[in-house]
Amino acid sequence: MSLIEKAKSHMMSRRSFLGATATLAAGAAAAVTLPGCGLQKVDSNVAELADKEGEWITAACWHNCGGRCLNKAYVADGVVVRQKTDDTHEDSPDYPQQRGCARGRSHRKMVLGADRLKYPMKRKNWEPGGGKKELRGKDEWVRISWDEALGIVASEIKRIKGKYGNASFFLPPGGSGGDMEPIRLMSAYGGCTTRWGDVSWGAWPVVWQKVTGITTDNGSMAGNDRFRLRDSKLIILWGANPAQSSQGTPTFNYLQAKKAGAKFILIDPVHSETARVMADEWIPIHPATDTTLILGMAHHILTNNLLDIDFLDTYCVGFDADHMPDGADPKDNFKDYVLGTFDGTPKTPEWAAKICGVSVDTIRQLAQEYATTKPAAIITGGAPARINNGEHFPHAIMTLAFMTGNVGKPGAGVSPNMHNRATNAGPVLVQPGASGLPAIPNPLAKSKINSGEMWNAVLTGKYTASKGDQKDINIQMIWNWFGNTLNQRAGTTRGIEAHRNVEFVLAQNLFLSTDARYSDVVLPVTSQWERLGGLLTGNREILIYFRQIMKPLFEAKSDMWIVTELAKRLGLDPTKAVNPLSEAQMLYNQIAGAKVMKADGTGYEKLVTLTAEDIKELGAKGIPQTGRISYKEFKEKGIYQIPRSRGDKLEFTSFEDFIGNPVGKKLATPSGKFEIYCDSLAKAIEKVGFTTKSPLPKYEPSREGYEDGSKNGYPFQVITLHYYRRSHSTLDNVPWLREAFPQELRINASDAQNLGIKNNDIVKVTSRHGSVIRQAMVTERIMPGVVALGEGAWVEMDEQAGVDKAGCTGILDGHIPTGQGHTGFNSCNVKLEKYNQPLDPDVKWPQRIIF
Repeated sequence: MSLIEKAKSHMMSRRSFLGATATLAAGAAAAVTLPGCGLQKVDSNVAELADKEGEWITAACWHNCGGRCLNKAYVADGVVVRQKTDDTHEDSPDYPQQRGCARGRSHRKMVLGADRLKYPMKRKNWEPGGGKKELRGKDEWVRISWDEALGIVASEIKRIKGKYGNASFFLPPGGSGGDMEPIRLMSAYGGCTTRWGDVSWGAWPVVWQKVTGITTDNGSMAGNDRFRLRDSKLIILWGANPAQSSQGTPTFNYLQAKKAGAKFILIDPVHSETARVMADEWIPIHPATDTTLILGMAHHILTNNLLDIDFLDTYCVGFDADHMPDGADPKDNFKDYVLGTFDGTPKTPEWAAKICGVSVDTIRQLAQEYATTKPAAIITGGAPARINNGEHFPHAIMTLAFMTGNVGKPGAGVSPNMHNRATNAGPVLVQPGASGLPAIPNPLAKSKINSGEMWNAVLTGKYTASKGDQKDINIQMIWNWFGNTLNQRAGTTRGIEAHRNVEFVLAQNLFLSTDARYSDVVLPVTSQWERLGGLLTGNREILIYFRQIMKPLFEAKSDMWIVTELAKRLGLDPTKAVNPLSEAQMLYNQIAGAKVMKADGTGYEKLVTLTAEDIKELGAKGIPQTGRISYKEFKEKGIYQIPRSRGDKLEFTSFEDFIGNPVGKKLATPSGKFEIYCDSLAKAIEKVGFTTKSPLPKYEPSREGYEDGSKNGYPFQVITLHYYRRSHSTLDNVPWLREAFPQELRINASDAQNLGIKNNDIVKVTSRHGSVIRQAMVTERIMPGVVALGEGAWVEMDEQAGVDKAGCTGILDGHIPTGQGHTGFNSCNVKLEKYNQPLDPDVKWPQRIIF
């Protein structure tokens, strides 16, 4: 039965679901559970509930999807009757509603799923020191009490510290001592080893900082805000797919730019959902070869006198021999590199076409159009720079914009522009206050292992601290909580080995996710729906106040409760060492400290008016204050969205002040200008100790990139997609979403025909690092030689066959540290073959229901 047909005959399942909500909200510890059906209690009376007066409460939609939209739950007698999204004001292009997507609307099926972890549990074959460690991921589970669970964890922490020292504790989700509860505890207990390395933004962060001098957060790498995009004549979305990877308003905002006259060109191996809606032209390209296309365009611009010489001379160093920074060899300039003056290889469109797969005519036409259209914006996602040794791509694409003067002018720019900042560049306009929870310094803060090296470090006992500095490490405990690190970092195959190597693995989770499945002890935690409340940020114009929707289910506890109880068992004073503030006080601090940009853009003012009665209602201590809106309004609406209109004082274009009046102004780079020749970037990457980079943007084939695969028996490239079904790995277990969005392998029709593969056939995908199987989706909407999988599927290993049935991209990706230590998800080579064993759609798989 289709999803639509089910909706038409939905009453019985809806009654069952509501009954479950009522039962669980009342604190019941048991309910009838059926695989794939969610929690059910058949005798609920939906008619009676419908007659009762309820309340719309803003519910947390806390996932890392890039949207952060308004999600409201109608609660009657503790029962979640239904959900809705933003209707707080009329929708308009200038003042858009913050509408939820399928994921947000499926929250009941997640929070109230039959597969919620209900009780603490341990592996059947666990013993102090590990027991049968090889059974992690395969063992049975035994229900235990909280007292026993906390006793086991505290005992293992004490034992491991005494035997191996604090550096043996590895907490891969990362974070600082101020915001992550387990790290707070371990920092107070003597320290721990953590992880470092950029993931989502690929190679962009350090490159952007060194070339432009901008050292603020990633949101500053943004270009234009949504109003300034309407000034653009040409918008090139380069590896950017906001319709799937930046939920919320970005696609709607781009549509306004299109209606205002902007032409859209999309450069992407996949004809994406964004391309379907927006593209006037789609240019497919081999993954990890984008820099060659940029250099081919640069050659055309150079040799056809399309340069903005005044811009280059005024604002840049390193373009030609006459404008090199002090101490640099004049021959090592970008112009001569592109022309091949000294290396004998001109970077012509013909040279580029042989590598990137874009035709010579298309390269010339694209270069001509970009150089002669003003203002034009190039906007990238993280994907093109999410490759091994990928720093050349952002450096080259910025240089292309400098060559044409398409920077610093409304509607022009070059930037990574994705996630919650897609179409929303500029300073945050409304933001929460700090919780007030003091940070706890980690005494072992320097004990950090790169994401691309962490699993090997666990297995080999060595990691790279910096260039020439290999350090010994002896990891014997892994502690996972949010983030699903084992599933979501490259090298999952190696990560499973690492989890089976150490003496103790602990997980805190709502579900038996991949991290939890390969653990010894698993602790059930509450969702944001079951906690007091908090503030969530999304795009720069909104702040969401979510509140508690329901009581904690079964025996689930908050992360802070868990570390507080562990602190007691470890001999620490929890109020001093871990948890000095109440949940109510931290919520008040966030609300009281929330601030909003003034209408004239000159600074911030208080957002919320709080009376003595409001503070008493919150259960906190504080001083009354006056702000822009009342606490009552903020609580009832659950959102504040700053009013915007065209021409207001809050519009933004990166570097507008610098370009508009450069006299006496400098960027925070050694030269004070944009650095096409960037020695500080080269030195920063060399210091990390993995690979090196020229001070110039050049093409250096990515490790396991296009050329590497074609010559080594892995002729296809696999790219990882952000996917409607889930936010990274979150929500992958929700049956509604599994039905609506199958985890298919996208393969070009000509490639499929050559391999004898038809639609829905099962395909085995094998890289140097592992194998997955998936149903094929045969399509013309992907470049030949490229296949695509949605990232985030929960690992489901068939260990006998040596394949992951779920299609987790981390199984295929290599555990490879390069460049600044970012992760190269989109430089991965694979081979394909038809798989002659059946595979049921994963919506039919039994849920991971424990007890």
